[in-house]
Amino acid sequence: MTIAEALADRIASVTFDRLPDDAVHWAKVAILDTVGCTLAGAHEDCARIIGQVATIGSSGGDCLVFGSDRRVSPLDAALINGTAAHALDYDDCSDTLGGHPSAPVLPALFALAETRPVSGRDFLASYVAGWEAETRIARGVNFHHYTKGWHPTATLGVFGAAAACSHMLGLQPTQTARALALAATFSSGLKANFGTMTKPLHVGHAARNGLLAALLAADGFTSSTDAIEHKQGFLHVFNGAGNFDADAILADWGAPWDIVSPGVAIKQYPCCGSTHPAIDATLMLVRDHDLTPAKVARIESWTHARRLAHTNRPDPQSELDAKFSVQYCMARAVVSGRVSIEHFEGDSYRDPAVRALLPRIVSEAQAPKAVDDGEHFGADVKVTLTDGRVLTRSVPRPLGRGPTIPLPAELLEVKFLNCAQRALPVGSARGLLGMLRGLEGMNRIRSLTDAMVPAERMAAE
Repeated sequence: MTIAEALADRIASVTFDRLPDDAVHWAKVAILDTVGCTLAGAHEDCARIIGQVATIGSSGGDCLVFGSDRRVSPLDAALINGTAAHALDYDDCSDTLGGHPSAPVLPALFALAETRPVSGRDFLASYVAGWEAETRIARGVNFHHYTKGWHPTATLGVFGAAAACSHMLGLQPTQTARALALAATFSSGLKANFGTMTKPLHVGHAARNGLLAALLAADGFTSSTDAIEHKQGFLHVFNGAGNFDADAILADWGAPWDIVSPGVAIKQYPCCGSTHPAIDATLMLVRDHDLTPAKVARIESWTHARRLAHTNRPDPQSELDAKFSVQYCMARAVVSGRVSIEHFEGDSYRDPAVRALLPRIVSEAQAPKAVDDGEHFGADVKVTLTDGRVLTRSVPRPLGRGPTIPLPAELLEVKFLNCAQRALPVGSARGLLGMLRGLEGMNRIRSLTDAMVPAERMAAE
């Protein structure tokens, strides 16, 4: 039995009734968070441009473009909404994946669910199956895959989207195996494009291609079901011989579910997750010591080399570039006392107060540990004041980075409403929040997407 075939058997076995309560809870948290992030990103330039170009010559369809009253084909909706979901880099993360697990999966699932009667329970089961599939493959390839330069959100997320959509379609395991093999051939995404519109495009591309893989497999399209482990397949081509563990992909499926442990990480800030521990530490110092730029002589930070590699950007040249600049994020924390969506919009990265502080910030890699314990999400921050005092703070893991340090429910609600209200009226956003909280009781997902159409537009129809 090939890896794809073995995974397909496991995917087919997932049912809502067999999921533990904590898996359902965290799936609902992640879905709520991703819907909010997608609505917030719906009007970003990357999503707007994709929405225009992808639908040239299109006559519409059944599937909602989030944050609008426009409906397009399922594949176009997955592409556009997938791009929007990651447009702000505010969507959830996974330690196992080394990226963002929900953004490539949920837009594909929403698009598919709008074309057929799908209940909230069915939707949740398919989502968890997709999450488990993408993170199981991640266990076999990371962190060599991540460090080499692949963007796991896309290269692995396409497997999650294909698995989730195959599950929702009720495909036989032989068909799902073919969908996973197609996903292997669709896999792409380079970290060299971080800091540009292409990064969120990776995610939209993965969502679309995962859905496409499942639809093709459902219609009898063929593929090589050994495309993952073949000598010229995914593992060997993407990682290289000796740089993957194929056995880890199939071991311990659902024991525990990966969405529970290590679990879903919810972002507090709309920027690269690798900057978050340094932001947390800086904001703690700002609040505890009433820091202002005038009091700061120098700021030094240390993060894991794996995290610093793509966030050491002392002079960001665009709002997207700023999302990947740990220096900018710390400067913004000192200047504004918070880090919010508006700090990565327009010319905010050119704020004179931030620019004046940036030359006083130095970021370096933490010293390697004698033994790698797998923890690479911490940061140490040292602030030297103009009066000579030295302040330090260490954050081993930022708030929200997994179920052991969850983002409090009230902060999750604040984040959701702040995001959703960028596309919906206040009342609609609050109503949508209530629906998402009761997702498992919904009879049809189409009711949920209907609630995402701005109220005034619904009234005009």
